[in-house]
Amino acid sequence: MVTTNAPLRTENLSVVFNPDTETEVTAFRDISFELKSEEILAIVGPSGCGKSTLFNVIAGLQPATTGQVEVKNRQVADATGHVGYMLQKDMLLPWRTVIDNVCLGLEVQGLAKSVRRARAQELISAFGLAGFEQAKPGTLSGGMRQRVAFMRTLALDPDVILLDEPFSALDFQTRTLLQLEVMKIISEQKKSAVLVTHDIGEAVTMADRVLVLSRRPGTIKNLVEIDLSREDRDPVKLRKNDKFQYYFQALWEQLEL
Repeated sequence: MVTTNAPLRTENLSVVFNPDTETEVTAFRDISFELKSEEILAIVGPSGCGKSTLFNVIAGLQPATTGQVEVKNRQVADATGHVGYMLQKDMLLPWRTVIDNVCLGLEVQGLAKSVRRARAQELISAFGLAGFEQAKPGTLSGGMRQRVAFMRTLALDPDVILLDEPFSALDFQTRTLLQLEVMKIISEQKKSAVLVTHDIGEAVTMADRVLVLSRRPGTIKNLVEIDLSREDRDPVKLRKNDKFQYYFQALWEQLEL
């Protein structure tokens, strides 16, 4: 693999389940791409094209059958702490308060209590949840819980943030607000992120580029650059933007083919 300064790079990734048997299934094949610094890259594709499996490989949770993943020029298996993973479900610990949930990863790392709580408090204030530090997850709305989950991911200061359909379970208004907040925080903290989503509108709203996968076995059909400035990414106003309509239609047509 060629050494670059890219936060994340994949080369010829393929995953085959049950190889050399009658039930052999290729989830995806020959996936190569490079995540740019401070970029949000969205991955879209038909149901069953291998998006979730690809995400697990990128996160280092599942080995690839062929190919490799590098995070900041290190094999992903050796890049512990460099990748932050936000799941569809918030997975908050119900017996811990908001601030203690945000601190969880830092606590596992062994950071001093004063250091981890200061970091958590900074994020809680940035996400508008000041005053809820001692609240338990059961008392929070779905949107507030996802904010806490995202803060828990950010607290570890990862080089790359993986977002696995993090807003899919939320109502439209909450999802829209969180899209804007997450984009803002990623920009302010100069992070790079990969977003897997089934929502084309969300991909156009949040991403600088959109990687389109084919039907299974998933291969890269296209990599679309979204020519919209971050300042123009208001999720509601953007729906009236001609460029938004163009990109939405273009991506829809590619997914339909």
